Amino acid sequence: MATALPSGAGDPRRRERLRTRPPHRRARAPRPRQRARRHGARGARERQDDARERARGGGGDRARRGSEAHRNGRDGAHHGVVNPAVGGAHPSLTSPRTIREILHRHGLAADKSFGQHFLTDDRVLASVIEAAGVGPSDEVWEVGPGLGVLTRALARVARRVVSIELDRRLLDVLTETLAHVESVEVVHADATTFDFTRATPGSVFAANLPYNVGTGILVRVLESARFRRIGVLLQREVAERLCAPPGSKTYGALSLLVAHLGHARIVRRVPPGCFVPPPTVTSAVVRIDVRPDALPDPATFAVVRAGFRHRRKTLARNLRMAGVPEEAVVAALTALSLDPRIRAEALDLATFRSLAQHLPPLAPVGPP
Repeated sequence: MATALPSGAGDPRRRERLRTRPPHRRARAPRPRQRARRHGARGARERQDDARERARGGGGDRARRGSEAHRNGRDGAHHGVVNPAVGGAHPSLTSPRTIREILHRHGLAADKSFGQHFLTDDRVLASVIEAAGVGPSDEVWEVGPGLGVLTRALARVARRVVSIELDRRLLDVLTETLAHVESVEVVHADATTFDFTRATPGSVFAANLPYNVGTGILVRVLESARFRRIGVLLQREVAERLCAPPGSKTYGALSLLVAHLGHARIVRRVPPGCFVPPPTVTSAVVRIDVRPDALPDPATFAVVRAGFRHRRKTLARNLRMAGVPEEAVVAALTALSLDPRIRAEALDLATFRSLAQHLPPLAPVGPP
């Protein structure tokens, strides 16, 4: 049933009295004008950067400025104080603030297509150098120097550093950050196709490898037979594959290649917060001691790569798909007393070597 209207509701003279009035609102006081941020004041990002540095054991930008003032005098005007913001000789390249300032000054940003993540933790930096076992008489090769943080640290302990950088945009940055380092040679080249046999035999390799191409570069470094020790920072997933034992989920052709050429172990795990920008995965520092007597074995690794070509298929099926006649596959498995249903991840390096001797030669099928 319709609700009756009050008497006189249609009268225009009463409309104002019947209209619902808005609730009383308290008058707002005018906002005070915000003062302009004074020169040198700390913004939110700078405070976050300082907090991260204090968590690493540093004192943050304020403490750093205070200690520099204490060492160089209050004003520093006559003591050669270097201002990191203008690209001085010794800016802290692990400081997130310095990284952002350098990139901004050159109109750059980290490029995902190059897998760029700039390291901001001095302890991880030291772990890479220690893993590579760099000494004062060593020639050290590096891939992906970025802003030169690891390059500069290596130059302090090595006789010579050769650093390969593909990103042409960073060459001017490296000229700036390595301006006072005489023992470094920067080579503009693609490490995925670079001939690492140019390195002096017995050299050392140390790098924060680009994530998207790190595995392929590491294989080329190993197969060059020029390096006696390797210390690299890469994704934890790849690091676990390097060190995986037979039968494990991460065991594969890469694990076997490393086992053939040397011995790998994970030195430490590195969280995403140690980089700018942070990656989406955890990283790890890996040390590889290369065997000086290790020789290439293309026959064995042709079988290895064929066996792991399709991980869910049996070894026999993969070998047949690689072109090995079925009777040859059956004869080889029988000679080694292997189950016809066995998969490649169950075989160790010695068994693969024996299997290669019982099979006809296979064509190489590409890197692991």
